[in-house]
Amino acid sequence: MNICVVGTGYVGLVTGACFAEFGNPVTCVDNDRAKIDKLEEGVMPIYEPGLEDVVERNVKAGRLKFSTDLEGTVRDSLVVFIAVGTPQGDDGRADLSFVRDVAKTIAENLNSYKVVVTKSTVPAGTGKMIRGIIEEHRGENHPFSVASNPEFLREGSAIEDFLRPNRVVLGTEDEQSAAILRDLYRPLYLIETPIVVTDVITAEMIKYASNAFLATKISFINEMANLCEATGADVHGVAKGMGLDRRIGSKFLHPGPGYGGSCFPKDTRAIVEVARDHGVNLEIVGAVIGVNDARPPQMVEKIRRAVGGELKGKTIGLLGLTFKPNTDDLRESPAMAILDQLVDEGAQVRAFDPIALPIVSRSPRAGVDYCEDEYEVARGSDALVIATEWNQFRGLDLNRLKELLASPTLVDLRNVYEPETMRERGFEYTGVGR
Repeated sequence: MNICVVGTGYVGLVTGACFAEFGNPVTCVDNDRAKIDKLEEGVMPIYEPGLEDVVERNVKAGRLKFSTDLEGTVRDSLVVFIAVGTPQGDDGRADLSFVRDVAKTIAENLNSYKVVVTKSTVPAGTGKMIRGIIEEHRGENHPFSVASNPEFLREGSAIEDFLRPNRVVLGTEDEQSAAILRDLYRPLYLIETPIVVTDVITAEMIKYASNAFLATKISFINEMANLCEATGADVHGVAKGMGLDRRIGSKFLHPGPGYGGSCFPKDTRAIVEVARDHGVNLEIVGAVIGVNDARPPQMVEKIRRAVGGELKGKTIGLLGLTFKPNTDDLRESPAMAILDQLVDEGAQVRAFDPIALPIVSRSPRAGVDYCEDEYEVARGSDALVIATEWNQFRGLDLNRLKELLASPTLVDLRNVYEPETMRERGFEYTGVGR
């Protein structure tokens, strides 16, 4: 069956490429002509391990195409996935203007039965809104179905997550659309992937609830890290002891500078606003947001103490700028928030990131020197800070670092190294919750 994926951002491009990998004819559509031209040349707009190979393989096989012709592609497709951005608005709610625009275009080009599926993260009730837009603007009275198929892709592991997911959620309003979407995911039956079929609004809610809960685990362990520092306990032992309880699980119990990226910050704020619109106060999620917002300043305080209580005039080496490893995503990155506060307090920052350096270096800022590698960052710095746990930072040449640093001070915001080992090697070491 012909598939149209509207949007070639992170979700849209991974979705289109992986559905093509399943053997379907897919056209990814975007209104950015330059982006489509680059994709046709094989140049990826994002960094995602394995994505370029999947795209190249399926373009060569003729299963994957790129286009700016949304109208024609909608007419030629049975299933249309909406994977456009839903950025956070000034009021904290998800901005659905792009979703509305796409729904209107689908309505105007509805020439046969189609399944219109939201892949973007959208508030509960968006499916109903899309149905209303299509019914209002369709030129011909063809039937259609609206569905929700939320994505659960981790940046840095998106291809694996799509091809071998924990579960697939299908929110549908009729048996016909459910059967079509089940058929799209047919290859996953071989690995016995659970398929959860529910109504549209419940599927929309599953996505927000899942992200809010994962964010809760992160903020919870960060609060426990604060308590461990106050009492002398080791948060790693606490997290391990907790995680072995199958009711809790070990995932996302990793203390650090807080969550970031395109999903958790936006989605937690959005679900709070959705709840408020319905007269519900989500106290736990509100607290999660508050804890996370406080993390970068708390990490800066660690750095301040490590260099003697005053940042002004100090040189701080910062390793990692993205919100997590294996991505070039700087959105809401705690590392960038830390960098900004260090500069605001008068520090000179020397920074390096293995992937995002070309992005940040295009926008020079006073007080920041972007370096070519981790050892250039260390040269002359009063402290070295690990802000993102890229693998190459896990095996640093410690003797070389000591020679390059003005002071052998390491502030490890990701707990990459063991405190006792670092102290035995002559470093003044600060971790998180240890």
